[in-house]
Amino acid sequence: MTPRLRIVTRRVALALGAVAAVGTAFTLGVVAGAGSTPGSDPPAASGVLDDAANQIAGSSLKPVDRQALDAAAIKAMLSAAGDQWGSWAESSSAGSSYAGVGLWLRRGGLRLDVSQVAAKSPAERAGVHVGDELRAVDDRTTRGLGTADVAASLRGRPGTTVSLVLRRGTSLRSLVLTRAQVPALEVTSAMVQGRVGRITVPAFSRGVGRQVRDAVRSLRDKNTTGIVLDLRGDPGGLLSEAVETAGAFLDGGQVVTYTRRDEQPQRLDAAGNGDTRTPLVVLVDGGTASAAEVVAGALQDRGRAVVAGSRTFGKGSVQEPYRLADGSSLALTVARYALPSGRSVEGVGIEPDIEVGTSDASQTGDAALERAIQVLSGLLADTGGRG
Repeated sequence: MTPRLRIVTRRVALALGAVAAVGTAFTLGVVAGAGSTPGSDPPAASGVLDDAANQIAGSSLKPVDRQALDAAAIKAMLSAAGDQWGSWAESSSAGSSYAGVGLWLRRGGLRLDVSQVAAKSPAERAGVHVGDELRAVDDRTTRGLGTADVAASLRGRPGTTVSLVLRRGTSLRSLVLTRAQVPALEVTSAMVQGRVGRITVPAFSRGVGRQVRDAVRSLRDKNTTGIVLDLRGDPGGLLSEAVETAGAFLDGGQVVTYTRRDEQPQRLDAAGNGDTRTPLVVLVDGGTASAAEVVAGALQDRGRAVVAGSRTFGKGSVQEPYRLADGSSLALTVARYALPSGRSVEGVGIEPDIEVGTSDASQTGDAALERAIQVLSGLLADTGGRG
């Protein structure tokens, strides 16, 4: 067994306890180091996976890289575990930036669409737009693949290339992009109309909760009469940041519970001292997923906000990142979460209080944002102003 496969298989076997038979084979293979030679007895079960990898790498008609076999084995184990959101990548992207092309993706049926494009990224420079359909990555169709799996294939070492096939309308376009460091998207805030402020959260990366609290404080200093929290196209991220973000608008209390296998539910509460007075509308759409759904759903369940837009994506699971010994990263689904009312969003999403469809969009404006401002005006009229 090669040192690299020895490291990867040991760590994956420990992480994927749900696949007991495969996990046992890998663990015993590390200890025994069994292999086979022509004419010898069949290899013990403990050495079958390593033996197969050696034979394929050394004798297959089509040359195949051993690292590609390692990657295929890990992805197959995630599939065997039924983990549609799990993923593996050759390099970890746990920091404030990552190496890739600067695309955020969302799944809509069989389509995989671009939900966000990072500024000054390889994708932006190549003219990729929000709403473009990603059809293939490195000659591999995206149909039937999980969003996390496709996103992992876009990441890689800076300077390496990746080919994309995109569709816009009826036109197909092929691109070859060179990966580069892409900074994490940041929270932005601004006054959008009169004394209404908008806070936009593109993703729940590390530090976002603090940024949202700072944005709320800044808008209150400007005497805002209402806040729009824009979570459209937000694919989620860190659960802890979602809890802190929801807490920016709550004075303590439950935000979410999550349940690991064979364990009791764990409750996560807001820290307290949030803004509970300023009228709030949360904007969502089909690209609002995971941690972003936690925020929208918690604020809706707690009666703190009106949710407007279209039904959210419907991803009610928690992924935990593991940094493997060779520097690669494994994201594994480890828990399901439930909102304060006890409901799950898995497969159903969050139904907004006020539906605003794409057909409502005007030629020059943002229909959902305009509707949110109208709702805030109504809330202020009902309360006689800010109170």
